[in-house]
Amino acid sequence: MAKEIKRDLIHACEEYLAKKTAVVKSALNGLKEDLENESKSSAGDKYETGREMINIEWNKLSAQLAQYNQLRNILSRISNSENTENVSLGSIVYTENANYFLSIPAGKITFENSEFFAVGIKSPVAAVLLGKKAKDPFEINGKKSKITRII
Repeated sequence: MAKEIKRDLIHACEEYLAKKTAVVKSALNGLKEDLENESKSSAGDKYETGREMINIEWNKLSAQLAQYNQLRNILSRISNSENTENVSLGSIVYTENANYFLSIPAGKITFENSEFFAVGIKSPVAAVLLGKKAKDPFEINGKKSKITRII
C-alpha cells in the first residue's frame, strides 16, 4: 500500500508539471507567432519596442520552463523505496495536523480520501521536517504537532 501511495503521489506531481509545461510551451508558441507578425508589419522605434517586449516575455517563460525541468529532475531522483527512518526527499510524512509529500511544490493532492501537501525540499515546511523521525515533535507557523508516521 505504501508503494502505491508514493507512486500515485509522484504521478500526480508529474501531471502537475506536464500541465504547467504545456501552458508555458503554448505561450512560447504564441510569442513566436507574435514575433513573426511584428517583423512583417513594423518599422522604427515601435518595431524595436515590440520586439524587446516579446524578448522579455520569452526570457521569463524560458526561465519557467527551465525551472519545471529542474523540478522534473528532482522527481526522478525520488525512489519508490521505503526509507521510513528519517524524513528525506521523497518521504510521505503523516502528522497530527496534515500529511506532506517532500518532493516538489505541487500543492494539495487528494489520494483515496486523504490530503497530502506536495512541498519542495527547500520549503519552510520541509526545512522543519527534514531529518526528523516518527514521534518527533515540531512546530510550523506557531502550531505544534508530531510526526505520526513516515513512508
